[in-house]
Amino acid sequence: MTNTPNVMSLADRLQSGLDSHNPSTRLQAALTAGTTPDPTFITILMRHVAAESDFFVRDMITWALTRHDHDQVVPHLVAALSSPVAQAQSQALHTLSKLGEPTTWQAITTDHLVADDDEVARTAWRTAAGLVPPEQQLNLASILATQFGRGDHDVQRSLSAAFVTLGDPVSSVIEQAQHSDDARVRIHATATLLLMANPEAAFETLLDQAQRVEEEHSGSPRKE
Repeated sequence: MTNTPNVMSLADRLQSGLDSHNPSTRLQAALTAGTTPDPTFITILMRHVAAESDFFVRDMITWALTRHDHDQVVPHLVAALSSPVAQAQSQALHTLSKLGEPTTWQAITTDHLVADDDEVARTAWRTAAGLVPPEQQLNLASILATQFGRGDHDVQRSLSAAFVTLGDPVSSVIEQAQHSDDARVRIHATATLLLMANPEAAFETLLDQAQRVEEEHSGSPRKE
C-alpha cells in the first residue's frame, strides 16, 4: 500500500494553512510542517516564504525548511537565488545560513553581495561570511569592501558584522579602505576595525568615535 493519498492530504492542509489571511494560522501551519517534515512540503514552503509578509511566519517557514532533508532543500534554495523577487533571494540566503552547508558557498555571487536591495545584500554578507572557506576570505573581503559607506547605520552595521565574522585575516582589506577618497568609506572602515576589536560595543558609538578620528585627521568638524 502507498501513503500518497495521506501525504497529499497533509500537503493540501499545509497549503491551505499558509494561504490563510490569519498570521497565527500561517504560523501554526509552518510549525506543523517543521515538526512533521515531508518532502512534499518543500515546494509549498519555498513558494510561501518568498511572498510571506509577516516576519515571524517567514522565520518559522525557514525553520521548517531546515527540518527537512538538506540534500532535498538545498537545490530549491540555490534556485531561489536567481529569482527576480528580492524576498525570495534574501530568504533563500537566510535559510542557507541556517543550514550551514559549506558546499553552498559557491552559490553566493558578487551580484548578491552588491545587490541594490539592502536586504538581499545584508543577508548575502552574513551568509557568505559564515560559509566562505579560508582560502577565499580575502577575495570575499575585497568585494565586501566595495560596500563600505553604503546605506544607513543598520546596513553599515551588517557589513561590519560580516567583517567581524571573517576576523583578523582580512584586516588589511579594511585598513586599505581607510585610505579611500570617500570620507564615508573611511569612517565606516574605521568603525569596523573598532568593532572587530570590541564586538560587544554599540555600533553607533563606534561610528561616532570613527567620525571624531576623521575630524582630527581632516581638521574639519562635522556639521550638526
